[in-house]
Amino acid sequence: MEDEPVAGNLLPIKRFQRRLEDFVCAHCGNEVKGHGYTNHCPRCLYSLHVDHNPGDRANNCGGLMRPIGLELKRDDYIIVSRCEKCGAIKRNKAAVDDNREDLIRLSKLPVK
Repeated sequence: MEDEPVAGNLLPIKRFQRRLEDFVCAHCGNEVKGHGYTNHCPRCLYSLHVDHNPGDRANNCGGLMRPIGLELKRDDYIIVSRCEKCGAIKRNKAAVDDNREDLIRLSKLPVK
């Protein structure tokens, strides 16, 4: 992974940081087994607003990220989520084990 300097900061940051973490979903209670790039619950598609860059855990917001839409980028489906605490919008790649019914439902919603 390529390090990239941050404006006003002499320390480089990594764009993506792999974190092998298991977690309990704060929205539905599902026990999720992480694979290193897991950033949302495969059952309900919710996540937490904890990263500035994927995996850095540097964001103190901690709000629930509600899935609000689905986009297609190249050959990947991207889940669009909005933080229920601060309103930030984040995009994360859908995973192969994600709930297909919820992905289909999201695909029919306009992303606002």
